[in-house]
Amino acid sequence: MVAKLTLRTHARDEVHDLTAELREVVAASGIRQGLCLVYCPHTTAAVVVNEGYDPAVTRDVTDVLNRLIPWQASYRHAEGNTAAHLKAIFCGASQTLAIVDGRLVVGAWQAVQFYEFDGPRQREVQVTLVETTA
Repeated sequence: MVAKLTLRTHARDEVHDLTAELREVVAASGIRQGLCLVYCPHTTAAVVVNEGYDPAVTRDVTDVLNRLIPWQASYRHAEGNTAAHLKAIFCGASQTLAIVDGRLVVGAWQAVQFYEFDGPRQREVQVTLVETTA
């Protein structure tokens, strides 16, 4: 099963929690055991699993990424968004999570998050569910 999540970002360094939407997709699928692949088909955004309880964690992450990869530097890319590309490379384009007993497996403090590095933009996240046999 394949689903698509659509979101509108409003700025750079914006973070969206996708966990609730992913839980809904998994529940609606009827899959009891399997895998949930969450994929970001964009080169200036990322999907991560990180702490979702304290919003200060995501602010700390974006602050560190901004210090490590400044927006303005001697980059050659003509569009001027090399920093967004580099941050996306560091964070990654996909995450794979287990589905057990019809539920997405996410740790107590974990969230699946979409990191926008080059907004505002309209973005898509592809969700592929694969049923496995026990």
